[in-house]
Amino acid sequence: MLPRMFDKAMAYNSNTLGEYIFPCPLDRIVLKFLNTTHEEFANKAQKLTKKKFSLWVNEKCIDRSMADKNQINNKILGQKPDSQQSLDRFNETLNNINPFVKNITTWIDLIELEENNILPKNL
Repeated sequence: MLPRMFDKAMAYNSNTLGEYIFPCPLDRIVLKFLNTTHEEFANKAQKLTKKKFSLWVNEKCIDRSMADKNQINNKILGQKPDSQQSLDRFNETLNNINPFVKNITTWIDLIELEENNILPKNL
């Protein structure tokens, strides 16, 4: 998620987000884990090189265990639409990408389908 968030933060900074949302609910999970705001995240993305940005993120996670990191990753991977509005946006996006796919249920699956334009194994 961090490379995607970095790119969205840069777009946020330059007012070129288009249809993307920053911070989206997945971003908020990461931001909470990092104990930061989307404004600070975007500011760091703009001011730091990618290497220094990565060091900043690592510093924010210095007191986090591998179990903590695995837990947050699993939370992100399993995140599904959590409201009717979210479900409507999810379904609209899915239908725009491929209306025949029916087994996509998480935001990460939808992002993967959208970015890679691959069909899932089980239709």
